Amino acid sequence: MFRQFGAMALGMALVVAGPVHADHAPKDAAHNHAHGHDHDHDHGDAKSVHDGYFDDNQIAARALSDWQGDWQSVYSYLIDGTLDPVMDHKAEHGDKSAQEYRDYYETGYKTDVERIVIEGDTVTFYRDGTPMSGRYDSDGHETLTYAKGNRGVRFIFRKVEGDESAPDYIQFSDHRIAPEKSDHYHLYWGDDRAALLDEVTNWPTYYPSALSADQIVAEMTAH
Repeated sequence: MFRQFGAMALGMALVVAGPVHADHAPKDAAHNHAHGHDHDHDHGDAKSVHDGYFDDNQIAARALSDWQGDWQSVYSYLIDGTLDPVMDHKAEHGDKSAQEYRDYYETGYKTDVERIVIEGDTVTFYRDGTPMSGRYDSDGHETLTYAKGNRGVRFIFRKVEGDESAPDYIQFSDHRIAPEKSDHYHLYWGDDRAALLDEVTNWPTYYPSALSADQIVAEMTAH
């Protein structure tokens, strides 16, 4: 079975709405990631879609083509110190020390899947250079409500054929809620669709493989 390295079982509850609506979901769920997870983007509006404030009628189905491409995990850059300037930048603008941000992102970014390639409906995962692939079809989306009152949308795809070792489900989160090409994303994967929705502390994050480490640092500190 394909297992995500570092995924953590939560004792705290995350509110999961139906495939589209979360209007009546209680807002007492614990969720530190909050799908803004300290990116500190400035989008002009005090409450933006990127930060998790939107109406249900703004959500639209997305195709796997939004995530087409060759992607690299940023976890190794955190571990080797490349992302230290990013953590320092966050500490200057946030409510944690640089070390506290490193610890937070070490849990968040942790994964042993260093590369993902998405071509058409085929997703190939690379672990230590070894590929495992599956063909995936859309399985809808889920709207999640977080403790601070903001929300997020996970776009879900189900394996229809492929390597047994490839996960049965993958769930994308990239701060977008309608069709748009992604520039980076968080990915959740495993064999239990519902259980994945409870995972909010470990969110392996991928940027285009064409970007250098310095370019990724620049992207992360540009806001």
